Amino acid sequence: MASKKPAAAKTATHPPEPFVAKTNKKGKPAKVKKPKLVRDSFTMPEPEYALIAALKKRCLSAGVPAKKSEILRAAVAYLAKLSDTSVLAAVRRLDVIKTGRPAKNSK
Repeated sequence: MASKKPAAAKTATHPPEPFVAKTNKKGKPAKVKKPKLVRDSFTMPEPEYALIAALKKRCLSAGVPAKKSEILRAAVAYLAKLSDTSVLAAVRRLDVIKTGRPAKNSK
């Protein structure tokens, strides 16, 4: 049996285009479609996770409250603008970690 890759495994070479408001036949603005939201989970070392909280505090001290997801989305958007060489260098600097959920008795 041939196994299929999950839909999340697909990678796009270009980021999705932003939604642009269009006008309908009567000249009124057409309804803007909201992008589909995707829920996901991931594993990261505690010190890196703590950096998210530090970045949230920096944003708040500048008067811009930010959620964890907004911090991560900003980081992904920034990485997407970098050259391939820069992205690969950033990824190579990370320590490889075991993925998956921790054992229940690890707490």
